[in-house]
Amino acid sequence: MSVLLYLAAGAVSFYVIVYYGVFKGAGCSSSVKLKGKTAIVTGGNTGIGKATALDLAKRGARVILACRNREKAEAAAFDIRRESANSQVVFMQLDLMSLKSVRSFAETLLKTEPRLDILINNAGVMGPGRTEDGFGIAFGVNHLGHFLLTNLLLERLQQCGPSRVVTVAARLHCFGNIDFPLLASKKDSVSDSVSPSAWQNFRAYCSSKLCNVLFTRELANRLEGTNVTCYCLHPGVIYTELFRSMSRWQQILMMPFAKLFFMDPEGGSQTTLYCALQEGIEPLSGRYFSNCALQQVGAKGRDDALAKKLWEVSERLTSLS
Repeated sequence: MSVLLYLAAGAVSFYVIVYYGVFKGAGCSSSVKLKGKTAIVTGGNTGIGKATALDLAKRGARVILACRNREKAEAAAFDIRRESANSQVVFMQLDLMSLKSVRSFAETLLKTEPRLDILINNAGVMGPGRTEDGFGIAFGVNHLGHFLLTNLLLERLQQCGPSRVVTVAARLHCFGNIDFPLLASKKDSVSDSVSPSAWQNFRAYCSSKLCNVLFTRELANRLEGTNVTCYCLHPGVIYTELFRSMSRWQQILMMPFAKLFFMDPEGGSQTTLYCALQEGIEPLSGRYFSNCALQQVGAKGRDDALAKKLWEVSERLTSLS
């Protein structure tokens, strides 16, 4: 019996050490209030996006949930209004799979919202398929949709400065790659396939996260000297609806491990909130954060020439140039 107790105690100790030492992230300690400020959270109807929106609402911000699914977003807005006691939480239609929808969203917002202080590019997908414009879904949604959205809203952000753009990337950007010839011919960062494998979907996701990092780096260069700063981040290892693209058996295998070790959405929102709210990090515009602290990015993520080329290609793909 004593041996079993020792084993149980050892297992619990191992779990605590691994969870708190590896998986559980730091918390955002900022006490900043946001009354009179307006924030947009893409994908704010679920997961870390919803947790981020709730925190911003509790601080008094007007929060716009920019989402594709009206029913889910309106339900999320209702939940956040009730929990935060803030009536200024609203849904606006945005489908990042459609550049036309991105333009429509931006046009409507600029006509109806006098302020924009925080833009949080949170929405992300991983899986097969293509956007309305024919791009691979990960590249099209995670990078290109947010690239266009940010550019269309930059002038309003500058008018309301100091303001911030926060883009949720991932540590997986280190495994990403940008094949420009392939992108030009296939509108995707991985080779085309009638039935893409899980590995191809994973590679495309990693590459889209590299795009997030490079986009933030070049955006900071272009915003130098203005009152708008930008940051990207790794939110932590979180079990969210991003995993809905997995097959059923993969989800079943993943779930026990996820329940034990992965952070919940509130924990996953902390570095996003840090980048959006923390005072004094303005000189670090363009940099990458994790666990509410500055972190080094992979070598490709520090390549200014690559960042500039991606920007120019993205301008052409979104008809901004």
